[in-house]
Amino acid sequence: MTEEQILCSASKYTEKFYLNPRFANLPQKIKDELKVALVIFTEEIGGIITLYYDDEGGLSIATDFHEDDFLYDEIGSGLKVNQMRNEKRELFEQLEEYYELLIMMAR
Repeated sequence: MTEEQILCSASKYTEKFYLNPRFANLPQKIKDELKVALVIFTEEIGGIITLYYDDEGGLSIATDFHEDDFLYDEIGSGLKVNQMRNEKRELFEQLEEYYELLIMMAR
């Protein structure tokens, strides 16, 4: 994944949320919803979570953790990612459409 493809990310280690400046013109409500979802994930599970666009424009979720992080919940991570996909399905579909328009406008 490239920097341009990353939508946003949150880290338990740095206790920070990152929104790619390329997507700064998203409505504030959507930015807030993304921030809340990712920060809650890192508070409950730990590690780092990243939302990014794959090569086809689909929104994907990646998680990572430090090798020495014994508190990271790998099983919970998978369950929480699936829960997020289900609960945020409509939002993710809208973000995929937005990305497709953004790419088309950039051409």
